[in-house]
Amino acid sequence: LKAGGVAGVCVDLILFPLDTVKTRLQSPQGFRKAGGFRGIYAGVPSTAVGSFPNAAAFFITYENVKSVLHHGSTSYLTPATHMVAASLGEVVACLIRVPSEVVKQRAQVSPSSSTLRILSHTLYHEGVQGLYRGYKSTVLREIPFSLVQFPLWESLKALWSWKQGHVVDSWQSAVCGAFAG
Repeated sequence: LKAGGVAGVCVDLILFPLDTVKTRLQSPQGFRKAGGFRGIYAGVPSTAVGSFPNAAAFFITYENVKSVLHHGSTSYLTPATHMVAASLGEVVACLIRVPSEVVKQRAQVSPSSSTLRILSHTLYHEGVQGLYRGYKSTVLREIPFSLVQFPLWESLKALWSWKQGHVVDSWQSAVCGAFAG
């Protein structure tokens, strides 16, 4: 819970300015009208609030599904176990990620509006379903990534553990995760 949450917050906050530039470049109003390089951290509160529970929800689901499916399964099914666990982890995490992303992206293209004002406006005009705009497409985007990344991450950790004769340290797991990503 803690490791997944902290990792998610660190990644999201470090890469936030790049995401803002990407979002503004993709905006139908154009990069300059969407804010240009002004307010490059617009929307960061929704990311900061949603990041920890999003990453924690993913890893709690991933680890629990993996442990349930791993009992009694043979080694050749291990990658499939990781694929199913990661896919279900994405479905659960997107329940938190998507509303956070909707508010963040709207703030990125309207840097003069506060995150709270955008959230209130969305709920008032679109209801809760407005916060889940794009849920299905987000899940469909995330699952293929996880289908590759998590079996690869687990395989690299297992190989490194086997080579050194003991379980990998957290920094070694991070290196495997970076390579898998």
